Amino acid sequence: MTEAAGPRSTRILVTGGSGLVGRAIAQVVADGEGRADEEWIFVSSKDADLTSAAETRALFEKHRPTHVIHLAAMVGGLFKNIRCNLDFWRRNIHINDNVLHTAYECGVRKVVSCLSTCIFPDKTTYPIDESMIHNGPPHSSNFGYSYAKRMIDVQNRAYFEQHGCRFTAVIPTNVFGPHDNFNIEDGHVLPGLIHKVYLAKQTGSPLTVWGTGKPRRQFIYSLDLARLFLRVLREYDEIEPIILSVGEDDEVSIKEAAETIAEAMDFKGELVFDATKADGQFKKTASNGKLRRCLPGFQFTPFKQAVKETCAWFTANYASARK
Repeated sequence: MTEAAGPRSTRILVTGGSGLVGRAIAQVVADGEGRADEEWIFVSSKDADLTSAAETRALFEKHRPTHVIHLAAMVGGLFKNIRCNLDFWRRNIHINDNVLHTAYECGVRKVVSCLSTCIFPDKTTYPIDESMIHNGPPHSSNFGYSYAKRMIDVQNRAYFEQHGCRFTAVIPTNVFGPHDNFNIEDGHVLPGLIHKVYLAKQTGSPLTVWGTGKPRRQFIYSLDLARLFLRVLREYDEIEPIILSVGEDDEVSIKEAAETIAEAMDFKGELVFDATKADGQFKKTASNGKLRRCLPGFQFTPFKQAVKETCAWFTANYASARK
């Protein structure tokens, strides 16, 4: 972004700024969604270890943000979560507590943290909505990550009640897009499938999809999520979180997602489903009713178009993409 004349009244610090969502926010800000009175500061783990209270404090004192978008987290796909639930719990609890408490101590006016639909109870009615977060335990496969993310909502309410802090959170459904982690073992389902299709096409082998292909997900394009983050930062005044998702009718099965990727990458080979691999949660259908009430005119990128753009980015940036 070019510097505007005079001081900026809003300094927005984005933690996890080099990840999937952070890169998407940087792109939409650079493409004209930023405002003249805003200074955007994107930081990553190279700038500070947010599990350290001292390093977090030094980061905030250096940049003096008025607002924070908190994206930094230890994240991973289903199989990494199953292996490392304790690690996901401990690292994320430390990161979140340090960021929120330092924001309070430094007088930050607003924090928007990023949660996930995996925080919702495993046994629930559908569609899930913002009132149901704490109604029961999350799915056993990723309970460490899920409980750590739930605690952000608890802390937001406590900081508001005790100190009047305007800390809130968004709950996106399954995010994908350029700059994702395309690691087949530890990445999320869509980028993992994109990488698998790329390799299968190179070797002329079948595409093996882990699981039955039956679980259903709502996928949100990272650039759409980035635009929504800006709207929430500027316009959303509640402490209670808000689900950021495409509609219930836009839910797709893993099988349909794999077929969409194969079509986007012009893969003509066979699709094989390995039912010996875990499926994870069958569905997490979320209501975007609150989002539609708050932002009734928002237009999502069609799933096929977003997948095509993501596949094209991965193919063009294969050498440098996270994988």
